[in-house]
Amino acid sequence: MIRLVIFLLAVAVIAAGFVWFADRPGDIVITWLGYHIETSLMMAALAIAALILIAILLWSILSGILRSPEQVSLFFRHRRAVKGYLAITRGLIAVGAGDLRVARKAADEAARLSAGDPLTLLLNAQSAQMTGDRVAAERAFRAMAERDDTKLFGLRGLYIEAQRRGDAPAARAVAERAAKAQPSLTWAGQAVLDDRCAAADWAGALDALEHMKGALEKPDYRRKRAVLLTARAQALDELDRDVSRTAVLEAVKLAPDLVPAAALAGRRLAESSEHRKARKILEAAWTINPHPDIAEAYANLRFGDSARERLTRVQKLAAKLPGQLEGALAVARAALDAREFAAARAALAPYLSAPTRRVATVMAEIEEAEHGDEGRVREWMARAMRASGDPVWTADGVVSERWLPVSPNGRLDGFQWKLPLAELGVRRPVIEMAPPPEPKPRLMPEAEPEQPIRKAQNSPNKPTGKPAAKAKPVEPVIPLVRVPDDPGPDLGLDAEPVQEPTPPPPRDAWHRFMQLFR
Repeated sequence: MIRLVIFLLAVAVIAAGFVWFADRPGDIVITWLGYHIETSLMMAALAIAALILIAILLWSILSGILRSPEQVSLFFRHRRAVKGYLAITRGLIAVGAGDLRVARKAADEAARLSAGDPLTLLLNAQSAQMTGDRVAAERAFRAMAERDDTKLFGLRGLYIEAQRRGDAPAARAVAERAAKAQPSLTWAGQAVLDDRCAAADWAGALDALEHMKGALEKPDYRRKRAVLLTARAQALDELDRDVSRTAVLEAVKLAPDLVPAAALAGRRLAESSEHRKARKILEAAWTINPHPDIAEAYANLRFGDSARERLTRVQKLAAKLPGQLEGALAVARAALDAREFAAARAALAPYLSAPTRRVATVMAEIEEAEHGDEGRVREWMARAMRASGDPVWTADGVVSERWLPVSPNGRLDGFQWKLPLAELGVRRPVIEMAPPPEPKPRLMPEAEPEQPIRKAQNSPNKPTGKPAAKAKPVEPVIPLVRVPDDPGPDLGLDAEPVQEPTPPPPRDAWHRFMQLFR
């Protein structure tokens, strides 16, 4: 609405100006070089306007002629760029579809039309990877690494190629170069961190973790730092106790549920007679993650205590989480050391119906220490062999007797305290098979065993007079996996059919004669 009003006002002003000039006519006289020109003011204004328009038109034509070579060159360059873009598009789509021939052809066309385009380098590298030409792929990634706009992409490709050919020093150098160029780059920082962890360079690993701090979530960063500090504290435990103590205390602040950090911190604080602080750390870790190492460190808080005093201390710790198996085992072991056999049996009593391996082993130790009954000891050890497993430090399918900061596959904080086969299904009590019944003496082995079998085969639906007892299904300990049907030997589609053997010709002369007319 405002624009319309402004337009109308402008038209009105222009019309008023023309009317004003029309109401006040005037004459213009020009005398120049013997020429005498006399006209009105309005005609002179129109003539001047026409001359200006003609000059503008002539200048436009002249400038177009002067710029025509550049415009023609720009047209061909634009056309070439469009063809190169279409070739890159076809090549990338072919790479995604797995069409090797089209991808290679499009890469060659893109290299001819758009040699300096970053996507052309990407297409060349990916098509070379598809053909298995590692040299060409590495050449393309090196070219990308020399450019500012594709440097990180090229370094990533060089890192992957170095890993594929098993060149660990080259992969490490490329990762360090990428991390230096972009500290927040996650893959580069993780590669440098994994390399430091594999070499047990915990100080270097902590430095690498600090460089990638901005790329990690705060809980993830705190957990990784706590694990690295714990690993460094364990490595310096025998060399420098003060540095080890400082590192493990910081690890406990970052991750109170980290079992090895809490256990080591409790032992170091107990050595320096800081029993209250050690007890507080161990109790906090126990309430989050009950573990035998924490119970052992808690039992030995004060050096020189008797076995009964350690038992009392462990009982107080187990009471903070009643109904926990780890607490019952800790109390049973402490009671066994104090020769309080009744307390040890009472602690394990709720778990004797379906004992785990450790429960059965501790019961065998109790029987041996209290009564020396070798029969009962052997019985409990036999039950331990058939019992379900206990949680262990496991990572990547590998079981370790103690916690390790790095898993066998190089994963930081990979070891977890859990059942190795916990993901296969729910734990069930061990199935104990009853011994087979003893065979009865057979008086008539010739006839008696065959008659009931024949009768059952001849009349399968005939009632027997007594209802058959319904069998109760028994669930297996580990869920069974149904094996697929065996398809048989692979004969192949090109195999020739085997011809059936022809019957031998009849021996009778008459039959041989009739066979001729068939």
